[in-house]
Amino acid sequence: MTTLEADFLIEPRHAKEALHQAGFVTQQALCAYLLDIGFADAWNARHIKQDIAKALAYSNACGFGHDCPDMARLAGVLSPYWKWGYHYHDWEEDRPRTGGFIPATIKPLVRALVDRVHDVTGHPRPKGCQRRPQEARS
Repeated sequence: MTTLEADFLIEPRHAKEALHQAGFVTQQALCAYLLDIGFADAWNARHIKQDIAKALAYSNACGFGHDCPDMARLAGVLSPYWKWGYHYHDWEEDRPRTGGFIPATIKPLVRALVDRVHDVTGHPRPKGCQRRPQEARS
């Protein structure tokens, strides 16, 4: 499995893969926040599912405080994030649209969201993960 740090995701042609991974990471981060403030895992599974926009809206309504318009737009594109895990041909009219997001614009938004989860929950970052001050934060 690759990560958002992988070199091949830097290329704009890999937007689909970056969106799928960003959806997974974002969903996990937001649901971790919701769990931390008292939402049950079963509730998240039943009501949030893989809807990143809904998870972000619930989180912000509960005090998360990540009011980044670009992240809100990305959340709409990601939702539901499972759609990015399927193969679509360029000619398929029902393929999901990237909203103009490319890996270079996705990564700092997801990084800022994960950093925000850390900031508000106090949970430690995974070993080897450090905040990168040069990247945009909201």
